[in-house]
Amino acid sequence: MTTDTMPVRQEDQKKLKDQVALITGSGRGIGRSIAEAFLKEGARVVISDINEETCKATAKELKDAGGETLGLVCDVTKTESIDTLIEGVMKEWGRVDVLVNNAGITRDNLIMRMSEDEWQMVIDTNLTSAFKVSKAVLKVMSKQRSGRIINIASTTGVHGNFGQVNYAAAKSGLIGLTKTVALEYASRNITCNAVAPGFIDTDMTKKLKEEIINAILSKVPLGRMGSPDDIAAAVLFFAGPGSYVTGQTLEVNGGLYT
Repeated sequence: MTTDTMPVRQEDQKKLKDQVALITGSGRGIGRSIAEAFLKEGARVVISDINEETCKATAKELKDAGGETLGLVCDVTKTESIDTLIEGVMKEWGRVDVLVNNAGITRDNLIMRMSEDEWQMVIDTNLTSAFKVSKAVLKVMSKQRSGRIINIASTTGVHGNFGQVNYAAAKSGLIGLTKTVALEYASRNITCNAVAPGFIDTDMTKKLKEEIINAILSKVPLGRMGSPDDIAAAVLFFAGPGSYVTGQTLEVNGGLYT
């Protein structure tokens, strides 16, 4: 006995088909890789970055490659800029299904040499911004009764690191924010998780001296840096539909700190 089945079209298999994803700091690096991964899975992606040239150029390049994108400039440390961002997304697409809080900076220094400005800039950009953007997007997701929030933390936020007391504090706080949002919004079918990258090949790590890179790699069991695509794959896992995972932090670090 045989049964006829309809062939499954490739576009119907895409995990994020027709969903709207907002990714902060997505003009380059890890954020751009996440955007590319989401577009491949059928999402409509908001490219948001503080640098207008980078933001617009990336949105155009990805659109020219066949993706459905929207480029919106935003300073995530300023509430009014975030409000304008959300208004722009809602005007264009009317919903937000996935938020990735990726925007971040470093201002490294030993604690005794770190200025209050170096401390505050990192806290504002890496932690407070996630609070502000999440708060704005949660209003939209709550009305939809669905949503996915993924915060880009760091292994430094779990384990600490010399010369990065501001960065470690911000990323550790981001993990706490993740767990709390997960608890508060589970009843509305909104999940919140974090991805904690380890030693990733980005513009930040390219600035390190070769001896420092080699010293770090000697502690990584897989023996190499991670790529932005490695992080994008983890974020995509959390962004997928029907997830029973929330409040979790996934370290993507090649075995470092196991």
